Amino acid sequence: MSELQIGALIAVVTVVILLTGAPVAFSLGIVALAFLAIFDGLGSLSFVADIFYGGLDSFSLLSIPMFILMGAAIASSRAGADLYEALDRWLYRVPGGLMASNLGACAIFAALSGSSPATCAAIGKMGIPEMRKRGYPDSVATGSIAAGGTLGILIPPSITMIVYGIATETSIGRLFLAGLMPGLMLTGLFILWGLYSARRHGYQFIEPGLRYSLKQKVEMLPKVGPFLAIIVGILWVLYGGVATPSEAAGVGAMFCLLLVVIIYKMRDRKAIWRIFQDSMRESVMILMIIAAADLFSYMMSVLFITQSLAIWVGDLEINRWLLMGCINLFLLVAGFFLPPVAVILMAAPTLLPIVESLGFDAIWFAVVLTINMEIGLITPPVGLNLYVINGIVPEVKLQTILLGALPFMLCMVLGIVLLCIFPEIALWLPTYLMGPGI
Repeated sequence: MSELQIGALIAVVTVVILLTGAPVAFSLGIVALAFLAIFDGLGSLSFVADIFYGGLDSFSLLSIPMFILMGAAIASSRAGADLYEALDRWLYRVPGGLMASNLGACAIFAALSGSSPATCAAIGKMGIPEMRKRGYPDSVATGSIAAGGTLGILIPPSITMIVYGIATETSIGRLFLAGLMPGLMLTGLFILWGLYSARRHGYQFIEPGLRYSLKQKVEMLPKVGPFLAIIVGILWVLYGGVATPSEAAGVGAMFCLLLVVIIYKMRDRKAIWRIFQDSMRESVMILMIIAAADLFSYMMSVLFITQSLAIWVGDLEINRWLLMGCINLFLLVAGFFLPPVAVILMAAPTLLPIVESLGFDAIWFAVVLTINMEIGLITPPVGLNLYVINGIVPEVKLQTILLGALPFMLCMVLGIVLLCIFPEIALWLPTYLMGPGI
């Protein structure tokens, strides 16, 4: 068999095993071990332990559990509810302001937690009942929160950007900067669509008799202000070269835990222990996938599949934008069935040489890839955000939530198109602050 035929067989076998419901890390590990043994001999398995350990032997990986701990601490408090309340008090008289408040709260909380499901849960518990009470249809109330939650994997600090940086040996600081402007762009597109839709359909905007004084508007700010200051501080020390991502994440996690204890008086040992348990569980899951994906990439390289694929694509006489469209379609479909971290670890090392050979930037590609993963978070059969929202309002069907999220998916597609036309949206800020990439 040729290298490309073996690669096609690997793709089919991997998909079949993943569809059985087996954990992603074990699926990738099993496929890697089997194909190494069959096509490279049993002797190649002697390197497996070193490769697996080497995938985790990086100081940069320490930032993952620290950022997860930071997000878990914030998600366990009332920070999301207070953030939503603060924005609602300022925007409640704007036509469609309640939807804008929800989407704005999702964007800010996404930056605080770095988790899409946590964002949906924190903002959805307050925002969805309030929107339904004020006359917004169930599809709009649920779909807007499901879509807003996806911003958690794009707006820095983002776990998926860290994973992409480690998998492709790309600067995490540049990736964070690259995700900032597109994240704000998507937030703006979401809000513009929400305001247009609310005005067009004449939803009830203001609860009768509802008024907030200036004092009521300002009194919420001291609760959410310190958390926002931590995010700004983390980004400043990263982009200013003061600290590494791991150091910044560790300090940020410590301050978030302290703020949760001080501001929200969370002094119950069981509650604090639960934060560490949840963080440990998610961190181990991601790190196991990283190690297994490293073994998977090693297998692909040893069998000369990655190199052959890059050569084959390079020899094709095809328009590079058409090929990029095919890559986007592949990523979109992969995101329907797999979580973002798994898709990035499996696809990025293989696709990046092809993308760069076509003349595209690795940092720009990270943003495009992440937006595709955002669409996957609100698309069946995985669609994690859909199930989180359904858990908050079980009386609303999944089809209704999906219908409400559909316009926001189109906004994401528009965002990808804008990035293709104007790549500077992603590249200007990292180039301006950190200089041209190497």
